[in-house]
Amino acid sequence: MGLIRVLWLFGGGVFLALAVIGILLPLVPTTPFLLLACFCFARSSKRLHDWLVHHPRFGPLIRDWQLYGAIRPRAKISAILVMVAALLLSVLIGLRLQLILIQLLCMAAAATFILTRPNGPARDKS
Repeated sequence: MGLIRVLWLFGGGVFLALAVIGILLPLVPTTPFLLLACFCFARSSKRLHDWLVHHPRFGPLIRDWQLYGAIRPRAKISAILVMVAALLLSVLIGLRLQLILIQLLCMAAAATFILTRPNGPARDKS
């Protein structure tokens, strides 16, 4: 196994671990780390890539993005709430106004991107 492939595999593992942490901790996002893990595994391990894409918990989020460029409404809401919480925390700990404004600008750009993505196909709730 080549060094580059090992690095992609390692990156996929790190991003997958961060995604799992994101499920457990409300301030850590899940979907971006899943997409990064999938990207890394696609370059290092077909078996891990296929496992991730077909995983019952993670697979639907990845397939929504791959097929429709979509982010589920629940993931959108979670992402925006995390951004607001991080911004409030920055204010509460007393960061300089300049840093808060830079953070606000970056978060506004990310929020705009997230909110303008489609929601994906309608799902059967039964």
